[in-house]
Amino acid sequence: MTTPPLVSPFGGQPPPPQLQQQAQAARDVNTASLCRIGQETVQDIVLRTMEIFQLLRNMQLPNGVTYQPNTHQDRLGKLQEHLRMLSVLFRKLRLVYDKCNENCAGMESIPPE
Repeated sequence: MTTPPLVSPFGGQPPPPQLQQQAQAARDVNTASLCRIGQETVQDIVLRTMEIFQLLRNMQLPNGVTYQPNTHQDRLGKLQEHLRMLSVLFRKLRLVYDKCNENCAGMESIPPE
């Protein structure tokens, strides 16, 4: 199944200047908002990491003691889900970091005195 070609709603002409400005404003995200998103992402990373360590602490190793495969598999699944989500959060943080650096590239640094 093929998708139809994209057709501009303006009949091949460029969009009006007002729509261009709105699109540019949507692309230019406030750096302070990006920093807040980054801060929340770091907090999520810390929370997920704490949950991972708690799962690892509570996980029984299959060393001959009352081993319950269902419980072990359930905890292993939770651990893998937390690790996958942690990976997603680190990728998100990297994107926010890159965008903040891109937005601040032209700014001159102020000495912290």
